[in-house]
Amino acid sequence: MRPHAAPAARRRGSLRLRLILAGAVSVLAALALAAAGLLVLFERHVERRIDQELSVHLDQLVAGLDRDADGAPVLLRPPGDPRFAVPLSGLYWQFEGQGTARGAVQRSRSLWDFELALPAEGEGDPLPHRHTLAGPGDTQLLLLERVVELRGASVRVAAAIDRREIDEATRAFGLDLAPYLAVLALFLMAAAVAQVTIGLRPLAAVRDGLAAIRSGRRTRLGDDFPDEIRPLADELDGLLAAREAQVESARARAGDLAHGLRTPLQVLAGDIERLQARGETEIAAEIETVALSMRRHVERELARARLASGRGTATAAPAAVARAVVAVVSRTPAGARLDWQVKIAEDARLAIDPDDLAEALGNLAENAARHAVARVRFTLDEAPGEQGGKEAGETPRLVRLAVLDDGPGIADEMIGPLTARGGRLDLAGGSGAGLGLAIVSEIAEAWGGRLLVENRRSGLKAALCLRPAPPGI
Repeated sequence: MRPHAAPAARRRGSLRLRLILAGAVSVLAALALAAAGLLVLFERHVERRIDQELSVHLDQLVAGLDRDADGAPVLLRPPGDPRFAVPLSGLYWQFEGQGTARGAVQRSRSLWDFELALPAEGEGDPLPHRHTLAGPGDTQLLLLERVVELRGASVRVAAAIDRREIDEATRAFGLDLAPYLAVLALFLMAAAVAQVTIGLRPLAAVRDGLAAIRSGRRTRLGDDFPDEIRPLADELDGLLAAREAQVESARARAGDLAHGLRTPLQVLAGDIERLQARGETEIAAEIETVALSMRRHVERELARARLASGRGTATAAPAAVARAVVAVVSRTPAGARLDWQVKIAEDARLAIDPDDLAEALGNLAENAARHAVARVRFTLDEAPGEQGGKEAGETPRLVRLAVLDDGPGIADEMIGPLTARGGRLDLAGGSGAGLGLAIVSEIAEAWGGRLLVENRRSGLKAALCLRPAPPGI
């Protein structure tokens, strides 16, 4: 089984989470910038409206000005806004004569006893000027002033308003704007999540395709991907093709090597027979032991080379394979004396190459023939408690293809090394139990299963826990 990362580590390494967080930060930053810009624009808009209002008040002041008998400017008709009559209301006016019309400063009642300190910048200039200056009660005023000619005399007229009105209007606009920005942020974040999900879907398809290749449902990813993902899929398919070519080449070299060793082994077999005929049985037995060991190692390497091909789409009919194995083993001296029974459904299919299954069952059948008393049975049943490797987040169901004999079994302390994942038990001597079971274990693990060995009352049970073939294969 593949190791699983801790949840925290998996979250830190999640591309989806990184993209969603980046999108959320971008959305929040963009909305914050938009809110700041909208507040600035609203404030400028309010200031323009205030300038228009002050300009109207200035026009009313100018229209109501006149000169008394002494030539001093007087206000005959004050502006009609009632706030000018309320002390410290926030709206003020003030005028004063210049030059020959210079006289006492006159101001609105709303200024009470405060006099606006008009800047020298607009003195004598007939164009309107806009200023920000201190007002009564430590306030800041937005002031509009101009100089008008009144029957040969100059009069400086000013109207002002408290900037707090602008700030309060801007603050109220920001409070009204906040809920809409929050709703917009949620919508944009949801859109970002949907965009990331849709954008990463082809990568999930690549993952599922690789899982299907590993489980044997497919051999290639194909080209049904977006333009940005298709090069990756093509490279992976090319890598799979190159690996298959390398494995086939390695299998061919291993086969050539094995076939090259078989001729010397046959020569040794002839020498053994000649030595036995001469009566040199001790030397013949030693050479036979060495030759047998060499032959088994050759067979084991051939089995490994075949397993390395990783033909994930292969399937086998266990009933047919078991009958073929029985047909061979029952002809041996050890198997001819036994009752062989195959209790497997004809329509059963397993996710394993038929040759690999025959190799595994052949080793188990040979072991059973050596140790059984009268009967050997092949069975296939569900294995709900067994679990194989995980692929794409799902646990494949396993079935048990068992070979049961009625022999004495093996020592309990030997079962652990035999059934441990990756365990190897190469027993000394010529019994053949160790190396044969090691090959069976390798075959089972190569196809996503494992070897299970257990003692029973009626003898020894050796089972291949394998995946059933996927539907449609």
